[in-house]
Amino acid sequence: MTDSEKAPLPAALLEALGRYDTPTICNALEIVAPERRLIGYTTKPLVCPFPELPPMVGYARTVTIRSVLQSALPAAEQSKRRIAYYEYMGTGHGPRITVIQDIDGPDVGYGAFWGEVQSSVHKALGCLGVITDGSIRDIPQWAPGFQALAGSIGPSHAWVHADSFGGEVRVAGMTVRSGDLIHADCHGAVVIPTDIAAKVPDAAELCGRRETPILEIARSPSFTLEKLKEALAKSAEIH
Repeated sequence: MTDSEKAPLPAALLEALGRYDTPTICNALEIVAPERRLIGYTTKPLVCPFPELPPMVGYARTVTIRSVLQSALPAAEQSKRRIAYYEYMGTGHGPRITVIQDIDGPDVGYGAFWGEVQSSVHKALGCLGVITDGSIRDIPQWAPGFQALAGSIGPSHAWVHADSFGGEVRVAGMTVRSGDLIHADCHGAVVIPTDIAAKVPDAAELCGRRETPILEIARSPSFTLEKLKEALAKSAEIH
């Protein structure tokens, strides 16, 4: 059974995950799923025009786009494809996060799929934001509160269109399937396997408790190397 076929997680759990930033979630996953230490998160830099927005947690709606080549579909078929795309975006477990792979190869980001219109439409459809290695535009007119992580910012949409949706995509080093649980903020994004998601908040809290004695002494005017050694030992004993 794929994640998209599973029952949605409790809203309270999604809220709990959203209390932590994405680096902390990655730290927590190292505890509960150490085999994922090198996979499941973005590894290439993405632009975040709205770093002040809180972390977003939602289920992925996956898309591939192209902008260098014009769609080969007749106008009527293009209209049907657009409606089918929006139906896909507006259905399924919520909240949702759009994850878009630009498949234009060396021309990735040539045309922006996202701007004032798409951010507003997708927000209305119940999406929290977009994660894409493609480009975005219309930053001042962007839908308020709608998060964006993008490969670049550009002025034109060129021939941009959705090539496919609902399949597996790879964005900035992160492989995502439709329905995957995503946690993202200005640092990047990570996939949280739903079968271990309930363990992540406690692990994140543990990470914080382990860091506390180190941070306290590091920020103290009475800092010494010996006190740092003591804090590190104390941190290691916290379970």
